[in-house]
Amino acid sequence: MGNPDERHRLHARLRARLPRPRPRTLLIVSGVAAAVLAVGAFAIATGGKAPADSAQAAQTAPGAATPAADPPRPEPSRASRGGQRDPEPKHTKKKAEPKKARSEAVAEHKAAAKKKAKVLQSGTCEASFYGEGQMTASGEPFDPSALTAAHKTLPMGSKVRVINKNNGRSVVVRINDRGPYAGGRCLDLSTAAMKKVGGTGSGVIPVRYEVLSKG
Repeated sequence: MGNPDERHRLHARLRARLPRPRPRTLLIVSGVAAAVLAVGAFAIATGGKAPADSAQAAQTAPGAATPAADPPRPEPSRASRGGQRDPEPKHTKKKAEPKKARSEAVAEHKAAAKKKAKVLQSGTCEASFYGEGQMTASGEPFDPSALTAAHKTLPMGSKVRVINKNNGRSVVVRINDRGPYAGGRCLDLSTAAMKKVGGTGSGVIPVRYEVLSKG
């Protein structure tokens, strides 16, 4: 070991085994050292107090840890618009009136109308009908669609119930004309009145008539 050549060869072997510093590492170490020296110099100049910006800059230096992402937020719920609401009222359908009850009501109404009208005169005869447009004996134009009739002697405006003896159908007519003058007939109905009792097919029908008076 005392030989100088031998010591030189040993040092050469040791240097060969040591890792050679890389240029990139040397640059990083040099940069860090320069930054430390600059911060130290600035701290000495400002009385040893490093500004908040320097600390913030150090936190944002390369290699700083990336902050974790925010956890997913729950879906926002809808704002309440008051207390518990009452359930909406249910619309109930009005029950239809039974058909029998309606028919009974109509029958009672007709019966009441019949009670109010007193029968002044009644009889049987034959009735015909006419539909020609002409002036009536009362002075009003003849209307075949109106419920009117002609009679020889009853006062104008008299109300007469006419019942078809063949089928029992009836109609109340107003006397506004004179006639008929054919034998055996006492009433000449308008076309509409004859349709009501179902006698237009026959032309002449046997009827029972009742002269009515309100009272």
